[in-house]
Amino acid sequence: MTKKIVFMGTPLFAVPILKSLYQKNYIIPVVYTQPPKKSQRGQKINKSQIQIVAEDYNIDCRTPDTLKANKEEYEYLKKLDLDLVIVVAYGQIIPKEFLKLAKKGFINIHASLLPKWRGAAPIQRSIMNLEKETGISIMRIGEKLDTGPVCNSYRIKIKDSDNAETISTKLSILASEKIIENLEKIFEDKLTFKEQDDSKATYASKIEKSEGEIKWNDNAESIIGKINGLYPSPGAFFIFKDERYKILKAELGTKSGEVGEVITGDLEISCGDQKSIKIIEIQRQGKKPQNINEFVLGSQITKGSRITNV
Repeated sequence: MTKKIVFMGTPLFAVPILKSLYQKNYIIPVVYTQPPKKSQRGQKINKSQIQIVAEDYNIDCRTPDTLKANKEEYEYLKKLDLDLVIVVAYGQIIPKEFLKLAKKGFINIHASLLPKWRGAAPIQRSIMNLEKETGISIMRIGEKLDTGPVCNSYRIKIKDSDNAETISTKLSILASEKIIENLEKIFEDKLTFKEQDDSKATYASKIEKSEGEIKWNDNAESIIGKINGLYPSPGAFFIFKDERYKILKAELGTKSGEVGEVITGDLEISCGDQKSIKIIEIQRQGKKPQNINEFVLGSQITKGSRITNV
C-alpha cells in the first residue's frame, strides 16, 4: 500500500482498528492520541491504549493537549501530504482548518447507527435506553459533532446478556473489518456519502458518575439497562447505611415487594413496577467484586432490608 493514513484515537475501542490498518500494510506515518494521564495518586503516568500499540509498532505518536489554534500540529500534518485521516474516539474536536489537510478528508468510525446517538457515550446510552440493536457508522467528519455524511452503517443485536464492555468489543472488531472493506472504495471515490437526517438525531451525552445511582422506583428493566450500560465504568450503585455498593451484573427476578425491599436472602430487590432484579455480582465499597453467594455470607444487607434513595 502506498496510501498514507494518519490515525487519531484514544481508548481500547480504537485499538483493533489501528491494528487492522497496520496489518494490512497501510503507511501510518504518525498516530495522534490523548496525552498520558496521571493516576489518582499521581504516582504513575498512564498512556492511552493507542499510544501503547503505536510504540509497539514503532509508529511516531503525538499527544497534543488540543488541536485548536495549534499551528505546530497543523504545519506538521500539512507537510505529510496525507491521503486520509481516520478518527476513532479521539476525544478532541478536529478544527475545520485541519479537515482540508488530507486528500480524501477525515473519516470517523462512530459507535452508533447515525443519526442516532451522536456524542460521547453512544454505546452506554443505547444499552441504557433498552435498545435491541446498535452498530457502527463510517462517516466523513464535518464541522459539527457527528453530523457529517455517512457512507455505510453496520448493525449488531444487543442481547440481554450484553453490557457496555461486550458491545464495545463486538463493535470494535466489526469496525476493524469493515474499515478495510471501505478504504479502497473511499480512495477510488466509489462510495456515496449521504447526509444525515437531523430530525432523527439523538444525543449521547457524556456519562456522569452521579447517573449510576439506582432509583428503586424505576422499573426493573430500566435498572438492568443502567447496570449493563454503565459496566464496567462508572458503574451502577446504591447506598446502604452510608456505604456504596456497585452492582456489576444482575438479571430480572420473579418476585415483588415494597420498592427497594430485599425480598430474598440472595439479594433479590423489588423495583417500582412490582417486578424485581436478582443481583449476580456485586462490589462493596473498597472491596473486591464478589458473586452473590460469597457476598451474602457476611453481608449486613439481609432479607427484609429496605434500600431507599435519600
